[in-house]
Order: sequence, then structure tokens, then C-alpha cells
Amino acid sequence: MNNLNDVWRKRFTHYINELQKYMRYIFTGHMAIVIVFLLGAGGYQYSEWLKDAPKDFPTIWVVSIIMGIVLTFSKPVTLIKKPDEVYLLPLESKMNTYFNKVLNYTTMSQMLVAVVVYIVMWPMMRQVGEIEVTGILIGLAFTILLKWWNVHVEFMFRWATKGRFVWLDRIGRAILSGTFLFCLLHHESFLAIIVIFLLALYPVICKKKTMEQPFPYEPFVKLEENRMLGIYRFANYFTDVPAIHGSIKRRAYLDFVLKIIPKSKKTTFEYYLLRSFLRTDDHFYLWLRLTVITALVAAFANMPIIVGVVAAALSFATAIQLKQALSKSSDFTMSLLYPIKEGARPAAAIKIARYTLILQAIIVTLAGIGQPYFYIHGLIVLIVGELTLRMSK
Repeated sequence: MNNLNDVWRKRFTHYINELQKYMRYIFTGHMAIVIVFLLGAGGYQYSEWLKDAPKDFPTIWVVSIIMGIVLTFSKPVTLIKKPDEVYLLPLESKMNTYFNKVLNYTTMSQMLVAVVVYIVMWPMMRQVGEIEVTGILIGLAFTILLKWWNVHVEFMFRWATKGRFVWLDRIGRAILSGTFLFCLLHHESFLAIIVIFLLALYPVICKKKTMEQPFPYEPFVKLEENRMLGIYRFANYFTDVPAIHGSIKRRAYLDFVLKIIPKSKKTTFEYYLLRSFLRTDDHFYLWLRLTVITALVAAFANMPIIVGVVAAALSFATAIQLKQALSKSSDFTMSLLYPIKEGARPAAAIKIARYTLILQAIIVTLAGIGQPYFYIHGLIVLIVGELTLRMSK
């Protein structure tokens, strides 16, 4: 443990292995198809908009605002753990070695997102904004530098304030980053000099405050735990993650839904599983997210083939995951004490999943009104979902 490079290397290796372990369940064959079709549909819509974009479109303003927001979110990936508050305390004077690794990885991993977003807006800047290629390339170079700046400043600000007022810091950095890019693309030299001065002064102030106090482990431990929890929650929508346990919420406003299940011995599991679906965050938000994504695609994509593929893939994901989640449980329930036949729970799980697919089909159909062949998309949800429920184990 005396070699902080080894500490980082071991933790980074474990972190990458964790990501690979769960990401392979997320980016499966059908998900890859959905992503390809979504990118194709988005690219087509974007190219069509570029042909008819108004000449007075505020291109530089849009680029500056979007990039300011993208550059601002620069959470450091520290891989700090709770025991470090004790075990790394004797090495605090040498922690800069570890933090350099942290900042280098955070910058490189997040820089790709900023560069991709900037490159996506390149055609808009060239065709609509009529910005010279040289100016766009200079903007790209400074986008990379601004990302480096944002990562280091957020890390120092969290250290200086012990994790407080981060939202205020982000607002300030978003304004500075966006304003600098605006000055760069709009050739505002005087304002650019002022912004450069502020960009240089900001980290100096933060650095000075970090030198006045020891490293605050607690906020960074909490940040790291929340970041990993977010990864696990996302992966949990596609596969079971042992590190996460779904939370329960009352949701009294949805109690009226339970009235569709008659209270009788034959419908014991149907009532129980519907109630579980409505109150378990993992199940409920899984269905809600997939339904909202499908509805948005149906509402805004005017390419029936693309909408059909997305509707089929996401209805499959809804059906297979809800069926597996509702039909299996290792927990003891009071229903085990009652004389209910053995296959009642799997049958009830299929029925509840079918109800959710029917509602999903209705929402997708209503969202697509105005688009060509909108009624087909709801039928695709029902057909693919029913086939999945019947043929899957």
C-alpha cells in the first residue's frame, strides 16, 4: 500500500473489469441494432434540417451554450473508498501522485464526449453559421483545453468546499466556458481577454484554498459511491446486479390501478405482483423509461421502419425483463402459506407483464398520431411483446 501507483493500478483494473462485466449485458445484439438505427435516423433528420435551416439561425449561440453545458459536467473519477480515510492518511503528503492519475483518467475519459458533441455540430457551424474551417479547428483545440480546465477546477473546488455548492461552481464554469467559445468563434477579442483572465484566476483561487486544508475524504467517497451506484442501477435494467437492491415507494396515486384486479383466491398473485410492480423502483422505472423512449421516437421520427425497429426492440426488452423480474423471487412471502397452485406466480407474472405492454402500446400509438402508419407501431409492441412472453423461459 506504500506505492500509490500500485493502489491506483489495482483499483483501476477492478473498475474496468466491473464495467466490462455489466456492459456486455447492456450492449447486446438487439441493443446494438437499436443504437445503429437511432444514429441513422438522427443523422438523417439532422442532414435534412441542415438543408432547410434558416440563415439567421444563432449557430454560435447554440454551439456555445451546448458546449458550455457539456464541458461543465466533469465529475472526477477518484476510486476513493471509505477505508481510505484511515489507511491512506499516513500517505497524505504523497497523494498528489494518486490524484494525478485520477485527473489524467478523468480528463481522457470525458474528453471524448466533448469532442464528439463538437464534431456533430461541425456541419451546422460550416453550412449554417458559415464559419471557416480554421476557426472550427481552433474551437476544437480549445474545447479540449477547456475540458482539461473544467476537470481540474471541479476537483479543486470540491476539495476546497468539501463537496458543497458544486451547482454554483458549475453555473460559473458553464458561463465561462460557453462565453470563451462564443468569443473565439465570433472573433470578440476584447471580451476573450477578460474571460481568459477569469479562466486563469479561478483555479488559482481554488488551489490556494485546497492548500489550506487536508483532503476531504468523505464527500469524495460519497461521490464515488453514488457514481458506481448509478452504473449499477443502469446495468440493473438489463441484468441482475448483486450490488444493488431496489428501493420501494408507496405511490398512493397509483392505487386506483389495483382495482382492475378482482380480490379473489384465483387472482392472489396477480394482485400481489401488480402491487409489487407499482411500488418497486427497478420494475416501475424500467417500464417507464422504455415506454418514454419508444413514445418519443414514435412522436418525432417520421421514418416508420426506424420506429418499428425501436418499438420491437424495446417491447422485447420490456417483456423479457418484467417477466423474469416478476416471476422469480427468493424472498419468503405470506402467499406461500396459502393453498395456491404451484404455477400461479409465473402465470400471473405473464399476465401483469401483458397489461404493461398493452398500456405501452396505447401510449406509443397516441404519441405517434400525426406520423405515417402510426397505428402499426402499437401493434408491433403488442405482437413482439406477446411472442416474447410466450416463447421466453
